[in-house]
Amino acid sequence: MIINYAIIATTVIVSFLAWNQPELFAKLKFNPYIIRNNKEYWRLGSYGLIHADWMHLGINMFVLWSFGSTVVQYFQVIFPGKAIFYYLTLYMGGLLVANASSFGKHKENPYYNAVGASGAVSAVLFSSILFNPMGRIYLFLIPIGIPAFVFGILYLVYSVYMNKKAQDNVGHDAHFWGGVFGFVYTIALKPDLIQHFIYEIFG
Repeated sequence: MIINYAIIATTVIVSFLAWNQPELFAKLKFNPYIIRNNKEYWRLGSYGLIHADWMHLGINMFVLWSFGSTVVQYFQVIFPGKAIFYYLTLYMGGLLVANASSFGKHKENPYYNAVGASGAVSAVLFSSILFNPMGRIYLFLIPIGIPAFVFGILYLVYSVYMNKKAQDNVGHDAHFWGGVFGFVYTIALKPDLIQHFIYEIFG
């Protein structure tokens, strides 16, 4: 669990510093054009350390706090001695995969930028859904919990729909691919989990 708190603390500190140092913010944000032409490959992951504002940061870190420690606990039981390594690869993999589509689409656009850990947080969220598909997820102002696997389906459908509309400044494709990565990566680590997932829903 300490690793999850460490990620949250680091992200909060770096985001705060970047808000007060525009040159640091500019150096860390995801920009496919700069990555490709200037070979600033650190941006493929560093963008997850900075956020647009307090609300953006707060939502991401709250979700990570809510589900990350649970995933670490599952990893400690299933992968003793390797839990921290697998959790870090889950998180970092979510960052890398989440914006792979955007990199391909915007590599010729010098004005496209992205920030935030949403893709990595989605990866952690969907890993937790695989472990506990019937767990309840409560949305804001809705007192009735939604089964986690139902929430996951709705989340992916909503992400695809909003990405096609492209009427806001949110990286919905990053949410989608981050979630898919988290689910598939966790299965790849322990293929038997798919049987557990199905049994929990239908068993």
